Formats: sequence, structure tokens, C-alpha cells
Amino acid sequence: MPSASASRRSQEKPREIMDAAEDYAKERYGVSSMIQSQEKPDRVLVRVSDLTVHRADEVVWVRARVHTSRAKGKQCFLVLRQQQFNVQALVAVGDHASKQMVKFAANINKESIVDVEGVVRKVNQKIGSCTQQDVELHVQKTSTSQAVFRLQSGICQLFRETLINKGFVEIQTPKIISAASEGGANVFTVSYFKNNAYLAQSPQLYKQMCICADFEKVFCIGPVFRAEDSNTHRHLTEFVGLDIEMAFNYHYHEVVEEIADTLVQIFKGLQERFQTEIRTVNKQFPCEPFKFLEPTLRLEYCEALAMLREAGIEMGDEEDLSTPNEKLLGRLVKEKYDTDFYILDKYPLAVRPFYTMPDPRNPKQSNSYDMFMRGEEILSGAQRIHDPQLLTERALHHGIDLEKIKAYIDSFRFGAPPHAGGGIGLERVTMLFLGLHNVRQTSMFPRDPKRLTP
Repeated sequence: MPSASASRRSQEKPREIMDAAEDYAKERYGVSSMIQSQEKPDRVLVRVSDLTVHRADEVVWVRARVHTSRAKGKQCFLVLRQQQFNVQALVAVGDHASKQMVKFAANINKESIVDVEGVVRKVNQKIGSCTQQDVELHVQKTSTSQAVFRLQSGICQLFRETLINKGFVEIQTPKIISAASEGGANVFTVSYFKNNAYLAQSPQLYKQMCICADFEKVFCIGPVFRAEDSNTHRHLTEFVGLDIEMAFNYHYHEVVEEIADTLVQIFKGLQERFQTEIRTVNKQFPCEPFKFLEPTLRLEYCEALAMLREAGIEMGDEEDLSTPNEKLLGRLVKEKYDTDFYILDKYPLAVRPFYTMPDPRNPKQSNSYDMFMRGEEILSGAQRIHDPQLLTERALHHGIDLEKIKAYIDSFRFGAPPHAGGGIGLERVTMLFLGLHNVRQTSMFPRDPKRLTP
């Protein structure tokens, strides 16, 4: 909320630091960076004198000084002053403000300059202590989230730039489809005239059809839908997918290396072009700079299992990684190799989708891989089965109704080159690059099992 000229009255206590983990509004307030003419945001600042009943229910940005502040229970009343005009502002615990945000507001020093976004509300009783007596400002957030979403925009820009320079073609794929795109149950069903349709879990089929049509290298950026009742820090029911698919000559590692290099170019670009945004976020959410190696570290799944077992974790050879074990592995890799970004290759075939190419040397392994940032998965990928007979066998093995994926299997009947790819979650990449703790901080309008608005 305040600019660099603002300061807190007291240092946070250990208990408050622990409470911060539960702060659902922490992306909405904080100390912003000093303005040194580093950017020209589109935001329009409204004058305090213009806050009248004519602007009732409008969302506005105001820059003013804190004239007085008064905390009362779960609310904090601020009087914001701009020259001879002032207005009452209310920060109250609710959908937009947490108890930590209210406490933060109450501790802002008088005469601090603050940037505030809020809704202008008409009041029933005139506020005698202010020049703007007929309205008050209901505070919603501050400018820290601006930096998060500017950096997120940069990820999309760098993803597109890098792949176009590598000879990839950008495609657009349908999001309303006739069958579950990954053959699973976690799909949203929608009414489609007299029939049902589904929201796409991935652009998988369409990416692969383009490879079969000799595009060789394609990518797309678009929404992905997952009907999973997962209420975690990293799951959304709708997120933005950065998808890649590519034909290769002899080995799927040709694709793995291309994807890893694309991510490295994104990391470099963010560090070169978005230092202002990174510093702004770090002031509110301190975090170590993101580290990566060139070339990217690639470990096989069996190596990861050995590291985890050495750390005391009991896991079977064909068992998938749980979230806690992923995070532990991330810490072990960081200690041993000093990198926050790495590839895990050769996953057990039993834990991968039906279209994953089996390893030709070990029937229990597959030609599949995940990529991780700070110990959390941000990409899942594989060499795809491009032979219709083998694809049919694997689908039957997984108990999938062949009629529902007939179009998918048929797309390989006229000759398909060997190919591989993967899907990246934009919100997760943003969250983990900045060292944030919840994917909702990096989704402008998050969708999860409990949230459909705004």
C-alpha cells in the first residue's frame, strides 16, 4: 500500500511471520519500490476532490497521504489527505482483505504516501471529519500484484519470442471438444445443443495432428480445464497452458533439450528485463534469486529414488512422487547441484498416461519426463506413441473406451513422425520463479473448486 517513503512502526514478531503463511490477501498490499521513472503503468489516479457520489461503486486508484489511522477489531479506518481534501478509507477483513492486511494498514506511519485501490461507496451518514462527506473508500489492494502480472506477461512474451526464433509455429486449438482429451474422468461436461461436450484438459490431440500434418514444431498458449477437486496451493480448475509439440529425428531427448533451453531463455529474459518487478515483489515476499544451470540438470527417476531413499523415504520402484517427496527432492537437488531447475526423466510407465511411449529397453520405464522449479512440477511431457496399433493396445490396457478416442487414434493412421512435447503451467512458473507460496497469487481471477467469481 505505501510507497518507499512509508515504514512500519514495529518489526514483525515470529508469530506474525508464521501467520503470514495463512494470509490469503498478501499479494494485495506491501511496500512498493521507489519510483525512479522506470515504467509508465496505464493506471489512472483519481483526485481525492473528485471522490463524490457521482463515482459511487466505481473502482478507483488514489495516491494520498495517511492523515490519521484508527484500528478497531477487524477494521482499520484511514483518513487519506491530498492537499486540502481528505476522504475516509476502510480496510476490513473480508474477500479482499485479510487480518494481516488490516494490521499492516493500521501500522502505516502518518504522512506516509500510499497508493490505494478501492471501491467508492456512498455512506448513509455524513462523515463530518472529512471534506468528502458523502462517500468513503473501501480498500481492496495495492500495487504489488501489478508487478506479479507484468512479470507473468513477460513469461508469455519470452515463451513466444523464443519458440518463434527456434522455428516453431503458433497454433490455436479448440477448448470445446467431443471426448476427454486425456482419456480420464477429470473433465468438465458442458451442454452442447442436444449432446454433451467437454472442456479441453489439454491441446494434446490438436498439437499432435499438426505434427502429423508436417508442421514439425508447434506451440500454443491458452486456457486448460481440470475438473479436479484439489484444494491445494498449486491447483486451479482453469489455468493457462504453454504447450509445445515437436517432431524429432532419432531420440526424444532432442525435444527435452529444446524445451529446457526455452525455459532457460525465459529465466534469463526475466532476470534481464524484469528486475524492477522482481525487486518490487521481493520487498513484500523476500526470496532467494532463482538459480539454474546450463545445460539443464537431467536426472533419471531411479537416481531420484536413490536420493530420496538415502534421505529416509520408503518408495517403490513404480510409485509416483507425492507432493512432499517432490519438495524434498527439490531441496536435495539444490544442496547437491545448486540449481532450482531440473529435469526428471524415465518415469515408471505405470504412472503415466496411455499415450506415453514405453522405454524400449525396460518395460517398466517410459520415455517421459517432468521439469521442476524449486521442487515443484511445472511441466509434464513424454514421447507420444505414434503407432496406432501400439496406441490401441495401451488404451485397452488402461481400460479406455476406444470409441471415445477413435479420432485420436485415427490421426496416426496415415503416417506420423516420432514426436514429443509437454505442457507448462503459466501460473506455476510465475509463482515458483518469484518464490511465492500460492498459485492464486499469480492468477488474476483464480478458479478453484470453491471459486467462480469475480
